[in-house]
Amino acid sequence: MFRLLYYLYSRRLARDIRGGPRPRHIGIILDGNRRHGRSLGILEPRAVYDLGADKLDDVLEWCVEFAIPTVTLWVFSTENFRRPAAEVSGILASVEAKLVALAEDPAIHRSRVRVRAIGCLAMLPAQVLDAIKAAERATASYDGIELNIAVAYGGRQEITDAVRALLSRLAVEQVSLAEAVDEVTPEAIARHLYTAGLPDPDLIIRTSGEIRLSGFLLWQSVHSEFYFTDVLWPAFRKIDFLRAIRAYQHRQRRYGC
Repeated sequence: MFRLLYYLYSRRLARDIRGGPRPRHIGIILDGNRRHGRSLGILEPRAVYDLGADKLDDVLEWCVEFAIPTVTLWVFSTENFRRPAAEVSGILASVEAKLVALAEDPAIHRSRVRVRAIGCLAMLPAQVLDAIKAAERATASYDGIELNIAVAYGGRQEITDAVRALLSRLAVEQVSLAEAVDEVTPEAIARHLYTAGLPDPDLIIRTSGEIRLSGFLLWQSVHSEFYFTDVLWPAFRKIDFLRAIRAYQHRQRRYGC
């Protein structure tokens, strides 16, 4: 009976959503992996984060179904490096394995999903970088969904890196300090962000009940709509995804204060 009710409710949500505007770009903060693992008696970090990695396949399937062109998933922050070494190793091993799988996944190629990683990638170990390069290389020519994996990502770090990149370019061009000051504009900084060339997120979802962004897409989220759910990331369901889009559709976007 529960499965039938879930199915019927999911169909109704889907029907309602198809009649309204859909986000061009959804960002998701994948929170609650450890709590979900503890609820199942799973404590080994790699096993815990593998559960979360598996949820990515569902999200991509939903994005294809509802024509969401861009999705960015925050899987590992720069602050996460401060966690115990065993946990960091477990998370990064899970990320590496998932990237390797994405490069070979028939569903990725069938839906022409373009995979890329964003973040301060120089902080990552060589084997994770190799997995990133393999996934990006295997999907570089695709024009379907843009899947961005935010790994070793921090919003303040991104803005810092963008300003550094802009100033480095101006230095190469031998621009004077006075001229460089005039060149530092919001538009110029935006061209050097990790997400340069992509639309800003229309909707940002955070799982696990935490009501904060923690620096996720700090620059890009200035006009985003936010949706917070108590559901832990590995338990995130299609109806949770659809509820977030429905909430987005019911809001009046003002693009200002």
